[in-house]
Amino acid sequence: MYNVNYYENLLRRYSKTAEDINKIRWDWVKDANAKTVLDFGCGCGWFRAYSPNGASIDTYDVMDVPQTGIRRINYDLVCFWDVLEHIQNLDSVEGLIKNAEWVAATVPIKPDCKDLKTWKHYKPGEHFHYFRDNEFIYWFKTMGFRLMKLGEPECPPREDIHSFLFKRGKIET
Repeated sequence: MYNVNYYENLLRRYSKTAEDINKIRWDWVKDANAKTVLDFGCGCGWFRAYSPNGASIDTYDVMDVPQTGIRRINYDLVCFWDVLEHIQNLDSVEGLIKNAEWVAATVPIKPDCKDLKTWKHYKPGEHFHYFRDNEFIYWFKTMGFRLMKLGEPECPPREDIHSFLFKRGKIET
């Protein structure tokens, strides 16, 4: 039967790079100990295809790809891998974020030393947002999250792509 599980098995056969990146991503979010996960903007579904046993992964994308859809109101973890810069109205995902315990994201972060219009991630019409670390972190703080991890674990060769892991709750002082 041609469904999400069939497609997931097909994906596992054909990309060593995707396997490597998604193993890094699963390691990045292991502190969340998530049992329910939403991969928002799942693309063809690599993150689900390489998920650990015991996690229930929902997938959603605007593309016409096999996906489960958003089946819950609350998730332990919502992931936005290379997605948020493509969403014109970020208010449209705030409900998903606010109903999650943890949020993971990768986004291009423009270095201060680079001119926006010559930067490799400047893509008008495709990228609607050009984030800086402090602005991105502040946006999550306004929704009640604190930054747990910041880094570039998928790099190289993904130049200027930063990874973030946020957890619901105030920063402890």
